[in-house]
Amino acid sequence: MTPQTPPPRLRPLPRLIFASRWLQLPLYLGLILAQCVYVVHFWAELIHLLQAAFGDGHAVQILVQSIGYHPAPNDVNAPLTDLTSLNETLIMLVVLGLIDVVMISNLLVMVIIGGYETFVSRLDLDGHRDQPEWLDHVNASVLKVKLGTAIIGISSIHLLKTFINAAAYDEKTLMWQTLIHLAFLLSAMALAYVDRLLPHNQAGH
Repeated sequence: MTPQTPPPRLRPLPRLIFASRWLQLPLYLGLILAQCVYVVHFWAELIHLLQAAFGDGHAVQILVQSIGYHPAPNDVNAPLTDLTSLNETLIMLVVLGLIDVVMISNLLVMVIIGGYETFVSRLDLDGHRDQPEWLDHVNASVLKVKLGTAIIGISSIHLLKTFINAAAYDEKTLMWQTLIHLAFLLSAMALAYVDRLLPHNQAGH
C-alpha cells in the first residue's frame, strides 16, 4: 500500500490568500440567520391563515394588508376593511406567499451548502444518507444553473401572485414584471447552454 503523499507546504503569501476563503464563513452563517427569519415569517403567516379560516376577522385584515390584496376589482383605492372573511383568491395568494417563502428557503440552502462546499471547505458528507444528490457533482458552473432555475421558480410565483391580484397594479408594473421574468428565463437558459458546452470543451484538451 502506497503511503499517502503529504500536501505541499505553501509559502506564506499563497497560504494567506488561500486562507482568505474563510472570510466567507460569516456570510454563510448570516444566511442561516436569514433563513431563521423566513421560518418565523412562514409560521406567522400560517397561523394568521388558520385563525382566519376559523372566522377571526382581525387575522383576515392582517393577511389582506400583508399581501396588498384589493378585493374590489379595478379599484386600488377601495377600502381593505370591507373583507372580513377568507375568499378563494385571498387563500390562493396567502398559500402562494407560503410557497414563495419555501422556495426562497430552498435557494438559501443551495447557496449555503453549495457555496461552502465549492468555495470554502469540504463538508465530508460522502456516505451520509441525507447528502443532497446534486452535491456529488457541484461546482461553480452547476451551482449557477441551479440557482438560476430556483430564481425562475421564485419569479414565477411572484408573477402568478401579481396576475391574481392584478387590480392592485397598473399595466406598466405588470408589463415590467413579465419582462423581468422573461429575462430571468433567458439568462437561466443561457447558463444551462454554456454549462452543457463546457464538458465537451474540456474533453478536447
